[in-house]
Amino acid sequence: MTFLHISIFAASMLAATSALGAGGGGPDPFQQEQERLKNQDPAVTGIQAAIAKTDWPQAQELARAAVAKNPSSPDYHNLYAYSIRMGANPEMELVFRHYNEALRLDPKHLGAHEYLGEVYLQVGNLDKAKDELRALDKLCFFSCKEFTMLKKAVADYEAKRAAVPSK
Repeated sequence: MTFLHISIFAASMLAATSALGAGGGGPDPFQQEQERLKNQDPAVTGIQAAIAKTDWPQAQELARAAVAKNPSSPDYHNLYAYSIRMGANPEMELVFRHYNEALRLDPKHLGAHEYLGEVYLQVGNLDKAKDELRALDKLCFFSCKEFTMLKKAVADYEAKRAAVPSK
């Protein structure tokens, strides 16, 4: 390798490293999600405690009250939709409405994208689930847990579907 080639290689590596450090100029969605989790309010803490106990009626009641009190919180809509879909006999129209509202309020909400993708799999819409996976891929510069979880759910769904013999 000549000195010129080494110089060009070194300059390109430096430029690539600088570009990575710059982060694209916008806020990092993963960092925003981590900040949001650190600064949780009591409503979110209560809802998550009910979810941890798989007390879906309690989680739904707390989340519904939180949404009523602050309808502009994407986290409340996300948790409300999650608690509905995990409970008995989920009303899917309501689930979709609240996940979509969470994303309308915060288009970069990683959890809402992941869960909405899972709901699409739940109702058999693989294409829409993959749309959510692509959205997460764009939002997570490097892989994030939401992307990883939905990617696994999509792969599991596809594997189960492939295992079922066609008629």
